[in-house]
Amino acid sequence: MLKAGIVGLPNVGKSTLFNALVANAQAEAANYPFCTIEPNSGVVSVPDPRLQQLSDLSGSKELIPTRVEFVDIAGLVKGASQGEGLGNKFLANIREVDAIVHVVRCFENDDVIHVSGSVGPARDAEVINLELGLADLSQVEKRRERLKKQVRTSKEAQVEDAALERIQAVLEQGGAARSIELSDEEAAMVKPLGLLTAKPIIYATNVSEDDLSAGNAYCDEVAALAEKEGAGTVRISAQVEAELIELPEEERAAFLADLGIEEGGLQSLIRATYSLLGLRTYFTTGEKETRAWTIKAGMTAPQAAGVIHTDFERGFIRAQTIGYKQLLEAGSLAEARNKGWLRAEGKEYVVEEGDVMEFLFNV
Repeated sequence: MLKAGIVGLPNVGKSTLFNALVANAQAEAANYPFCTIEPNSGVVSVPDPRLQQLSDLSGSKELIPTRVEFVDIAGLVKGASQGEGLGNKFLANIREVDAIVHVVRCFENDDVIHVSGSVGPARDAEVINLELGLADLSQVEKRRERLKKQVRTSKEAQVEDAALERIQAVLEQGGAARSIELSDEEAAMVKPLGLLTAKPIIYATNVSEDDLSAGNAYCDEVAALAEKEGAGTVRISAQVEAELIELPEEERAAFLADLGIEEGGLQSLIRATYSLLGLRTYFTTGEKETRAWTIKAGMTAPQAAGVIHTDFERGFIRAQTIGYKQLLEAGSLAEARNKGWLRAEGKEYVVEEGDVMEFLFNV
C-alpha cells in the first residue's frame, strides 16, 4: 500500500486536510502549533469509476479498490533537525513514508496564526526543505564516518562512500538527495539511511475556496519552486474538502462544478502522487469480485501477477489481457473472446494502464 506523509509548518492546514481526506480520522485540527503530537494515519480508497463499470459488467459480488495510507505528521519548525519543536521525532516519522505531501499555505486569513507572522509559500517551503536536508546531511556524515575503516579494504564500502560523497556535496549546497542519479547498486546501499530529501515530493498549495479554480500568485510561487526541484504540485482547499464530507454523494459533483473544478482534492492528490511515483493500475474482474491493483510502470505480466501473490509470479504461464475500454465495448469477457479481442500475453509483456487481466499459472 502506498504511504504518503503530510508535512508542513504548523497551521498551514495539514490536519484539516487529513481529516477531510480520511473522514473517520481523529486528528485534532486546532488553531495553534503542535496540536498534532503523534502521527495520525488513515487509509482511503482510491476513487476510480472504472471499477464500478467493470463490476457492473461482470455482476461482481464485491468491489475492491486499491488504497492509499495518509500520515498526518506534526508541524515542523526551523531548527527541527536539531530537535526544535519535537523535530527529531517528527523527522523519524517522515522516514517511513513513500512520498511526501508538503502542504504550503497559500491563503490570507487574519484569524489563522502564521508561525512566521506572514504568508510566504516559497519561504515556508524552504524552511521545511532546509530542515530535511540538514537531517540528511547528519545521517550521511555519520555513515561516512563509520565507513572510513572499511573503505580501505572493501570495494562495496568504496562504492557506497563515493555515492554518499556526491550526495553530501549536494546537501551542503542546499540541494536534495533525489537530484543525484544513482546506479541500482548505489541506491540499494543508500536506501537503509532513509534519506528524507530522496523521497518524491508533491507541493499541495492550500488555497481559499475562491482561489481553488484559478489559483493565485502564491500558487505560482510554489509552482516555480516545484519546477526547479522536479517536484509535483496539486492545488487543494482543505476547507472545501471539509465541506465536501458533509455533503451527500449525489450533491458533491454539483458543489465542485459551482467552484469551477471537476474533482475533489483526494482525487487530485492521488492522481498527482501516482504520476510522480510512476504507478499504474490494472484490474481483475469476475462474478466473485472486481479489484484494482497498483503496480510500478514498466512491470511485466509476471511481476504484476506477483502483486496478487508471489506464487502467481513464480508459476506464471500467460495472462489473458484486454484493455478496460475494449472490454466495456464488448459487453462481457465471453463476447470479447468471441471477437478475438482477448489477448494471450507472455512473460515479456509490459502491463498497460487499465489492463484487465486473468493469470494462468502452475502451483
